[in-house]
Amino acid sequence: MNIHEYQAKELLAKFGVPIPAGIAAMTVEEAVAAAAQLPGPLYVVKAQIHAGGRGKGKFKELGPDAKGGVRLAKTADEVRAAATDMLGNTLVTIQTGDAGKQVNRLYVTDGVDIAKEFYLALLVDRVSGKIAIVASTEGGMNIEDVAHDSPEKIVSITVDPATGIMPHHGRSVAAALGLSGDLAKQAANVTEKLYAAFIGTDAEQIEINPLAVTDDGKLLVLDAKVAFDGNAMFRHKDLMELRDLTEEDPAEVEASKYDLAYIKLDGNIGCMVNGAGLAMATMDIIKLNGEFPANFLDVGGGATTEKVTAAFKIILADPAVKGILVNIFGGIMKCDIIANGIVTAAREVNLSVPLVVRLEGTNVEEGKAILASSGLKIVAANDLGDAAKKIVAEVRAA
Repeated sequence: MNIHEYQAKELLAKFGVPIPAGIAAMTVEEAVAAAAQLPGPLYVVKAQIHAGGRGKGKFKELGPDAKGGVRLAKTADEVRAAATDMLGNTLVTIQTGDAGKQVNRLYVTDGVDIAKEFYLALLVDRVSGKIAIVASTEGGMNIEDVAHDSPEKIVSITVDPATGIMPHHGRSVAAALGLSGDLAKQAANVTEKLYAAFIGTDAEQIEINPLAVTDDGKLLVLDAKVAFDGNAMFRHKDLMELRDLTEEDPAEVEASKYDLAYIKLDGNIGCMVNGAGLAMATMDIIKLNGEFPANFLDVGGGATTEKVTAAFKIILADPAVKGILVNIFGGIMKCDIIANGIVTAAREVNLSVPLVVRLEGTNVEEGKAILASSGLKIVAANDLGDAAKKIVAEVRAA
């Protein structure tokens, strides 16, 4: 689960992480009022969307020469102009894709004089099973570009969760950033506080870019991106309240209501599978046969007819879907339940795209019988390879 920058900063501040003063705003007038409450004389007006690259982004409605989603302002009128440009308009960045995201919230922060910018992040290292602290002297840039062009400028330091953060980790971060004296102590302190926030919120990632040294020798977090482990959110009801559904794909929001693992993709063949590994294999074999999956959808091992019906409707709600491949290996999941869900959903939505179904495992014969007697145009497949070939052929012939 992702949250907005202003929410991330407010959360990190509770753990003692140093951030500049800032106030969220939902309207132009609130943005102007926010600036009046800040020290000034420089303000930063920042569009709040769940995507990076806001400063270099462009608003669809304002033309190619318009300024991006992060702007400096020196007066109330400049704050008003920036807020007017941003709110309600669509910001397109390198991470949003061409569709962009509508800006519904702003964050007005106090401007600071920056002497140097760094990059600092904490994330789960799934290879080692530890927490990785990633530091770079090249802050304020796309870290992907730094990794590609100057990988030696990125330092990774691992922390064993069994021992937790230790003084030497903070010293290593300071050394990686080239800091000494009081700034080194500040870097160690920020690292310790970020680690506490990471563990305390069940975060998957905390990214600070930039972590800045100000002209008066202070280390401040100027931008923050925080993502949480969705599977741990039952322990954090307060964090769940920070969720902004307008930033998420409507189909993914609907899927979450039924505990379905759904991710929209850019292809034209909808997939409904049980098990993440089988889902990945299904998407791969569709691509191997020359087409592209429209989604990742794992109905899980204990799905009910209601859940399967919901999954089917979610797939069909995507206008890009030109055909559907259902690939079920029944273990805990029974093939007859899947078959009933498919038939129920297909009838409710008046199925008009080709449907190929491959069933195997528990109650497979019962499932096949349900499909065969449904009166629906369903193409049966013997195995995964056969299923992929048939759905690709059906879509191309449609």
